[in-house]
Amino acid sequence: MNILDEIHKIGIIPVVVIDDIDTVVSLAEALIAGGLPAAEITFRTDEAAEAIRIITEKFPKMIVGAGTVLTKEQVDEAVKAGAQFIVSPGFNPEVVEYCISNDIVILPGCSCPSDIEKAISMGLENVKFFPAEQLGGIKLLKAMSAPYNKMKFMPTGGLEIDNLSPYLESSNIIACGGSFMVKKEYIAKGDYESVVNETKKAVDLMIRFKFKEVMINDSKQEYIFESHNLERAVFHLERRGVLFNKDSFIMNNGKLESAVTADGGMRLIRIK
Repeated sequence: MNILDEIHKIGIIPVVVIDDIDTVVSLAEALIAGGLPAAEITFRTDEAAEAIRIITEKFPKMIVGAGTVLTKEQVDEAVKAGAQFIVSPGFNPEVVEYCISNDIVILPGCSCPSDIEKAISMGLENVKFFPAEQLGGIKLLKAMSAPYNKMKFMPTGGLEIDNLSPYLESSNIIACGGSFMVKKEYIAKGDYESVVNETKKAVDLMIRFKFKEVMINDSKQEYIFESHNLERAVFHLERRGVLFNKDSFIMNNGKLESAVTADGGMRLIRIK
């Protein structure tokens, strides 16, 4: 499994702070039910490593990473617990080099061109953009990243359901990190229904389609919709039970450009 590919398909990575270890199983179940089988468990509390261990053991299909990782010792602790990727708030060359040397996926925090160039010099092609909204949001990210067309970003910090779309529609975003669907008050109250509902809203927004036209092929109607990211759209639609004809997939430079449902009634095409 390529973890970065999975992160890209999932599209939104819930950033979770665990204060009470007894909430972990219910929280993971709510995220899965809502459509996001992933979590970045932050090392802001002492329960982080144990939370990662529980999730990876009970929900082996979830993609689980460790966030707010500041030291090599925390990297070891997280990986030992089962973390599949590491996220740091800033660019610590020592931690980055340690992860690279041990074949551990890391997305270090970058907030300026100098950080990005450090990442490039160490062979990275995916980094975190943090704190995204506080720094200037998608406008700053687009301007700052323009010279680095091979770099992909995971913006985190201040992302909410109301400002997600411009990030998700950008071609240089590997995924978005956010905690709006796992708010502390939801978890403290045991309000996992809200976690499920907010997660579903985020997925609905991510796979939102734009109707293009209806085509008639061999006396059959085919509804054509456009999407900014077909890989994500197909991934999440398949999780909801929609079947696709894999022979219909058209690829261009490694990107899915067109996909048709198994019944032939809907074609998805990438927005150019």
